[in-house]
Amino acid sequence: MCGIVGYTGPQSAATPLIEGLRRLEYRGYDSAGIALGTPGRLFIEKKAGKLSNLENSLDATLPVVHSGIGHTRWATHGGPTDHNAHPHVDNEGKLAVIHNGIIENYSELRKELESRGHKFSSETDTESVAHLLSDLRKKHNGDLSAAMREAVKALRGSFTLLAIHADAPDIVVGVRRNSPLVVGLGKGENFMASDVAAFIDYTKRAVELGQDEVVTMDPNSVTITDLDGNAVEPKEYLISWDASAAQKGGFTHFMLKEIFEQPKAVADTLIGRLSDNKQIVLDELHMSADEIRSLKKITVIACGTAYHAGMVAKYAIEKWAKIPVDVEIASEFRYRDPIIDAGTLIIAISQSGETMDTLMAVRHAKAAGGRVLAICNTNSSTIPREADAVIYTHAGPEIAVASTKALLTQMIAVYLIGLHLAQVNGQLSDSEVEGFYNELLELPGKIEQILETVEPLRALTRSFAQNNIVLFLGRNIGYPVALEGALKLKELAYIHAEGFAGGELKHGPIALIDQGTPVIAILPAGHEHALDEKMLSNIQEVKAR
Repeated sequence: MCGIVGYTGPQSAATPLIEGLRRLEYRGYDSAGIALGTPGRLFIEKKAGKLSNLENSLDATLPVVHSGIGHTRWATHGGPTDHNAHPHVDNEGKLAVIHNGIIENYSELRKELESRGHKFSSETDTESVAHLLSDLRKKHNGDLSAAMREAVKALRGSFTLLAIHADAPDIVVGVRRNSPLVVGLGKGENFMASDVAAFIDYTKRAVELGQDEVVTMDPNSVTITDLDGNAVEPKEYLISWDASAAQKGGFTHFMLKEIFEQPKAVADTLIGRLSDNKQIVLDELHMSADEIRSLKKITVIACGTAYHAGMVAKYAIEKWAKIPVDVEIASEFRYRDPIIDAGTLIIAISQSGETMDTLMAVRHAKAAGGRVLAICNTNSSTIPREADAVIYTHAGPEIAVASTKALLTQMIAVYLIGLHLAQVNGQLSDSEVEGFYNELLELPGKIEQILETVEPLRALTRSFAQNNIVLFLGRNIGYPVALEGALKLKELAYIHAEGFAGGELKHGPIALIDQGTPVIAILPAGHEHALDEKMLSNIQEVKAR
């Protein structure tokens, strides 16, 4: 997902733009660029590769300009080149656009615009928006906000757009449709970004934007309208964390920092949900005891790492509450015709609350009459706003690409749900719930103990760092852990890794194993002794290869 930043105020705009983009590097990108609001003709600089390439290309004598927009791009239409990098401009070089998402009808727009004489210089879908806005701004007598409102009505897809024009360089206009955009309110300066991390150094006051809302900001004001131009009252909130949370804090990288933040993240997620009488309290469900007892099915929808947390939910809820649970990849669920009735609860899991496929699956479920419970880590994000209820995980900001503390707190959340449902529907006795209650209380301390033993892992990882393939095996709740381990290795080390259910080893995967192939077996401590014996048998099969 691309990073987007907009600024207008007294500072030299290049500084908050570059700093903001650096805060958003965790989102992944292959090019970066900025447009500065120089009167008459915009200053544009963009480079493929790292953000440092862009910084190095900026002249030290760059004039002080007080507004601009910045972007880090992950290529979807056109390769990662300088000319495909954002911002994109109109033929006059006076209007610039940055964009996150996909414009589905860009090809037909491009053909129409080319027939009207517009010259294109890139292969991207975004450039069509720049030329379209240029025409519409002239139609609306120089009103960029009105042009944006009309343009959005003509666009199909999911996107965030920011635009700036040289004739009114202190004004930045933005809009969101199924893609994140948040406004930061400063003193004599204002910000827009795809994530509050981009401006947390400058302000903790933020405004959430609704679907298809157009925001116009200058240094001293922010106005929001719908697509018909009707004023929308800004919904301001305070960001609950500070800039230090987005720093590495002495660790070599964010992921290591966030791994060591897991004990606190788990403890914070448990706060207020474990009662003094040793029961689970989940008032956030907004479900009566009768509604819980009438549940016939639960469907979990999620993507990536959150999907693996959903698999854990299936094991926990079915074991304790005896309610059938389906776990579906959100991008598949949204294109099906799911069977949803009054006895179905949909649980949507998303760290950011903005995961596009999960958001669209939530809307699909609600359109079918489903009750949606969100598990989310980000306050005031879209999925919690559209869900019927939300359980916040309180993991704090997660900057690293690969999820750690957010995943663990998602697992805690689904455990709490499973125990609460079982407590209400009578599938677990008070004494059984108390036993799990005590184990949850001990969990942060046990995680700290595990983190004290990580040093020996360095030597172990060096032994297989050069391998081309690594396999993970697990059974029962260890299976989603195996899948997550493989995903982490792919994301971080770019090593081909696969996770398999232990019982499936003999049905094909064993053919991948030869002398020297690393195989990581997951054996969670617990009471499933029969499964432990099965996993030990799998290990013997592996060693025999």
